[in-house]
Amino acid sequence: MLINKRQYRSIWLSSDDDRLVQAIDQRELPWQTVIIDLKTSDDAFNAIRNMAVRGAPLIGVTGALGLYLATLEAPGNWFDKYIAVRAIVLKEARPTAVNLRYGVDRVYHAISKEALPYNKQQVAKAEALQLIEEEVARSEAIGRHGVEIIKTISSRKRGACVNILTHCNAGWLACIDYGTAMAPIYLAKQLGIDIHVWVDETRPRNQGARLTAWELSHNNIPHTLIADNTGGHLMQQGLVDMVLVGSDRVARNGDAANKTGTYLKALAAKDNNIPFYVALPTSTMDNTIEEGSAIPVEEREQEEVLKMEGRLGKKRVVVDIANPGTTAANFAFDITPARLITGIITENGLCLPEDI
Repeated sequence: MLINKRQYRSIWLSSDDDRLVQAIDQRELPWQTVIIDLKTSDDAFNAIRNMAVRGAPLIGVTGALGLYLATLEAPGNWFDKYIAVRAIVLKEARPTAVNLRYGVDRVYHAISKEALPYNKQQVAKAEALQLIEEEVARSEAIGRHGVEIIKTISSRKRGACVNILTHCNAGWLACIDYGTAMAPIYLAKQLGIDIHVWVDETRPRNQGARLTAWELSHNNIPHTLIADNTGGHLMQQGLVDMVLVGSDRVARNGDAANKTGTYLKALAAKDNNIPFYVALPTSTMDNTIEEGSAIPVEEREQEEVLKMEGRLGKKRVVVDIANPGTTAANFAFDITPARLITGIITENGLCLPEDI
């Protein structure tokens, strides 16, 4: 996608050095575009854990590339044991997004078929790069299927603006390119459909305000930032035509984990008869979990809730926003039950939650 009219992906292997992974540091957006270098598997782990990279598909790819980096640093006398340990460590960087396990395991199983360290390195690189292309293709296909829903709403409104509400960031930053929930929006813009996006700020890390609004701005898509609790009011006033979100893990019964606050949007949408769609690649589905209650919900540091990061002139500042001594709970995700989901959009098309 575009940054200042230049095409980027959110992660890539350096064209000058195939032992170097590079990624956009999402912690620095929207104020500056910073490229970070991942030279070791520890670098990949920390980038995931510290949310320099985030978004389920991107986390999976970063884990896969992290295991490739592990093959480059593994000592020859205990190569296989080292790789096995690094695979376990990488998968523990963040617990909720199943894509991380998917990406690491995929590379690990591919290299287990090889005997020589050099061959393992080459296979790891090839498998990780293949995963990147597959995730991009999945996102593009999600866009094609999802835009049909937007087309239908536009037709019903006789070409009037389609208002879409989204939560968190499920755009190309989270998915290497195109995005999941954002992919249909980008394609709708390309097709000339009149659209407008309500962007939840997405406390406490403000991925909507900082990332989604930034993406939409660079792609000239009309959007309005709103406080997280505004969505219900907009729905009551008839100002939302559909809700479109991503997901970090979907259970076998169709329950979906996404950034905390998503469940409340689904409840409000249900009460106001507004369609609520979840867009995700099949790599985000977890057939080992029967229902959403079994999905692990990450609890992050309370400082993310107690403080706010922003910009004062050219200086980045962090300020306290709570009474001193206040403690905070920081559940990073919540679970939207399948009964509240109108449909799930994957690269294979639109389906009901119970049919995934």
